[in-house]
Amino acid sequence: MCTNLKMRPAADGTVVVGRTMEFPDLIPWDLQVIAPGQPRTAHGPSGGMSWTPAHAVVGIGAFSDGLLADGMNTAGVSAHALYMDGFCHYADPVGDGTDISEMDVIAYLLGTCATVDEVRRAAATMNVIGVDPGTGFPPPLHFLVHDAHASLAIEFRPEGMSIVDNPVGVGTNPPYLDWHLTNLRNYVGLAAANPRDDVDGRPLVPLGQGGGLRGLPGDYTPPSRFVRAVAMVELTDQAADGAAAEATCLHVLNAFDIPAGIITEQGPDGRQVDEITDWVTVANLSDRRYGYRVHGDPRPYVIDLAGSDLATTRRVPLPGPARFTEAPI
Repeated sequence: MCTNLKMRPAADGTVVVGRTMEFPDLIPWDLQVIAPGQPRTAHGPSGGMSWTPAHAVVGIGAFSDGLLADGMNTAGVSAHALYMDGFCHYADPVGDGTDISEMDVIAYLLGTCATVDEVRRAAATMNVIGVDPGTGFPPPLHFLVHDAHASLAIEFRPEGMSIVDNPVGVGTNPPYLDWHLTNLRNYVGLAAANPRDDVDGRPLVPLGQGGGLRGLPGDYTPPSRFVRAVAMVELTDQAADGAAAEATCLHVLNAFDIPAGIITEQGPDGRQVDEITDWVTVANLSDRRYGYRVHGDPRPYVIDLAGSDLATTRRVPLPGPARFTEAPI
């Protein structure tokens, strides 16, 4: 699962992108820094893609240096890997220097690109192959990429890789983006204000506030989350500035949070395991701030990319469970 959304620009022009990561609590997630100027080579078979990052990258990944599921760079571009089970068809290796594992894609694109247009050109040079990073299988993914002005999706269809514009700045999981955009037509008419009607002059009003959102799907399937995310982005009041935009984005992401026990699935050993919201991120593309919050700790943490030391590549485990902070009274 997972949900990715770009909020409408704040009044001061700040652009913020949010995402949730839903998965069983089986992956050793860590916070990673990928420094610029240090040559890198994709994981997997020999003859893979090599590059030297021009931009520092901060993100969340697992298993090895540079294997990222989410991140942003110092140029103000964010990239997000979301699950696409049944709708992901990676290429076969060709050994000509263009092969790159699915989990290296974010490090490559964010390390070398300063805009979505540059991402589009760089992505077209990739031959994305499936490599097991440590999960026991190559994760089936697609990628959502944003800068302050544009968004796109990178999908892996049976006929090959597809790079498409994302006019709503939202992504979830299967099926492909064009289907989700068409499905939005089933929800025309959602509104923030309550509807009013009358029968033979007798006024009829909803039993409470929120009547304009009747029909908004509330389950956790990818199509429902896509519709809900688009509706919330469109209807949420415009934030005043970057700080308010970050806070508003966190509130929107709360609508997709999955506590343990709500959704279960079969784990690697055959037992039922909980699907949870492992972590969420808030990428302030304008102010170059990368925030995150983990399942066991309600406090949001943030890295100021402009003011942090990003000259060395490193990994730090995400924080573990935390208790409520005692309030002064």
